Amino acid sequence: MSRFAHPAGDLHAASTIVAVTAGLPEERPQQHVPADLNALEPAIWPRTSGRADGAVTIGGIDVRDLAKEFGTPLYVVDEEDFRSRCREYRSAFHDGEVHYAAKAFLCREIARWIDQEGLGLDVCSAGELAVALSVGFPPERITMHGNNKSLAELDRAVLAGVGHIVVDSFEEIARLGFLADQHGVRPKVMIRVTVGVEAHTHEFIATAHDDQKFGLSLSSGAAAEAVRRILALPQLELVGLHSHIGSQITDTGGFEVAARRLARLLVEIKEEHDVVLPELDLGGGYGIPYVVGDESLDVKVIADGLREIVTKVCESAGLPVPRLTVEPGRSIAGVSGVTLYEAGTVKDVEGLRTYVSVDGGMSDNIRTALYGADYTAVLASRVSQAAPMLSRLVGKHCESGDMVVRDLYLPGDLAPGDLIAVAGTGAYCRSLANNYNYLPKPAVVAVSNGQARVIIRRETEDDLLRGQL
Repeated sequence: MSRFAHPAGDLHAASTIVAVTAGLPEERPQQHVPADLNALEPAIWPRTSGRADGAVTIGGIDVRDLAKEFGTPLYVVDEEDFRSRCREYRSAFHDGEVHYAAKAFLCREIARWIDQEGLGLDVCSAGELAVALSVGFPPERITMHGNNKSLAELDRAVLAGVGHIVVDSFEEIARLGFLADQHGVRPKVMIRVTVGVEAHTHEFIATAHDDQKFGLSLSSGAAAEAVRRILALPQLELVGLHSHIGSQITDTGGFEVAARRLARLLVEIKEEHDVVLPELDLGGGYGIPYVVGDESLDVKVIADGLREIVTKVCESAGLPVPRLTVEPGRSIAGVSGVTLYEAGTVKDVEGLRTYVSVDGGMSDNIRTALYGADYTAVLASRVSQAAPMLSRLVGKHCESGDMVVRDLYLPGDLAPGDLIAVAGTGAYCRSLANNYNYLPKPAVVAVSNGQARVIIRRETEDDLLRGQL
């Protein structure tokens, strides 16, 4: 009975599903049965995805062939999808700069793609910087972020000649001044401003309200004081302001408020110091659809709206319009990535749901456990006309919160050995991957025009033991 769509006991008798795992939202909307369990919603899946001979294909390759050659779990990246989104951002912000946010997903091959597509790169650690420099990424197109950059990290950035360093604290201003004086260079810096915008997103990924670790507050005057301190140091060149209001945001209103407040701060800086800052970085955080019904943002609409707001404020104050920079990460990498799993056990919990366990879990995708992220998943190795069963897609780790997709419908004839594809895993899944329970991290394979190649190899047990004495 429980392998088919039905209201399953008390948890599903009402209009909500009550979460029973600590740390997840207390209530979640009742899931609707999809009209077609085999369908691939275009907005959610990579642009080259489809079905052939019943199986899901990405980049012209059957996922069964990918699983056979490279194993599972497996991260699959649609190269054409990734590159096409880079080009869309470049076109929309043709009079500004687009910097890819490396934290979403970075490896040497991704850095090459970003370079070839003409985008800049945002890094927030010495490790991310090392990846970029290892493939010859132009340092002048790199921006260094971070709320607690060490002296060593700042030193590496200064010596590498990165294009911008985004200052996040008063201590960092002093550290940079010391390093610049020591090396006889004058790095370009921006000030990260917390503009007081409450982004409509999860608490853990909202970053522009005052009560959090990032940036210097606009409302308290800390941002204005940072301007004074930097301008007092001839070793540093203040070139602009930076803001990032959060992540997975699909409402443009927050970006518009942030742009307006930063533009007004530019005016105040001109009035107090007679200094005109030429750059304004409005960050990223643009959301993507993960499930049917999720909204997605039109890149051109974002670009036109931000440009209009900043232009109006600056022109009304007699200031030249600054050069705009944006920092998309998820909205470039997210939809381009799919994770393939093999089903292991299919366990009916009578009166509730069916638990489908896969050969990965929170080691390759911790977002569901971390902040209740939603995903779309389908039976990928074949089509099925079986009745839908209310399911929970779970991993193999020793945690009850080890879920990949908390609530979904899968075909009632799903069996061990079937391949399951989870969409929208191109951002923050490999970046947040871990070795919990000593599981090796999966390989990452790029697909394009019927060809597949490994861009990050699968870890081995030797990798897990390396470094242990």
